Amino acid sequence: MTAPSTYGLSTQARNLQWLLTDLVEEVPGVNSVAVVSSDGLLLLSSEPAAVREEPGQGTGRPKGPRGASADLATIVSGLGSLTTGAAALMDGGGVKQTMVAMEHGSVFVMAISDGSLLGVHAAPDCDMSVVAYHMALFVGRAGHVLTPEVRSELRQSMEKTP
Repeated sequence: MTAPSTYGLSTQARNLQWLLTDLVEEVPGVNSVAVVSSDGLLLLSSEPAAVREEPGQGTGRPKGPRGASADLATIVSGLGSLTTGAAALMDGGGVKQTMVAMEHGSVFVMAISDGSLLGVHAAPDCDMSVVAYHMALFVGRAGHVLTPEVRSELRQSMEKTP
């Protein structure tokens, strides 16, 4: 994974980026990760493996946060909205986690305490319990750090990323 530049970011924002990088690099089967604000904006993202293909061998998709990471952010935001609505209709309370298993991969979405969402795209052969455990660790560590100031800082840094 190629980590985005953390130059000029606050300690809290750099720590969140480090936690995200650690999640992608240390958990087997994790392809990409996105943190999305409660209003659906991408705050943090990893660079998925598919974006790092050799020149001429790519998918034709743009690199960086406006490519596959933006797609993951859109999916995470949509799933979060859908499951929150379903939980309200069923009087189920707050949604803690959503998992979609597909033939060629899985998508996990976990709520962060401030209304933000953590989304993970993983390989089909990943150990789902290990992915969920590490997501819970991230949420536990990140939840108190995602203050309005840090969210604003992260949004601005994503907008500046080419």
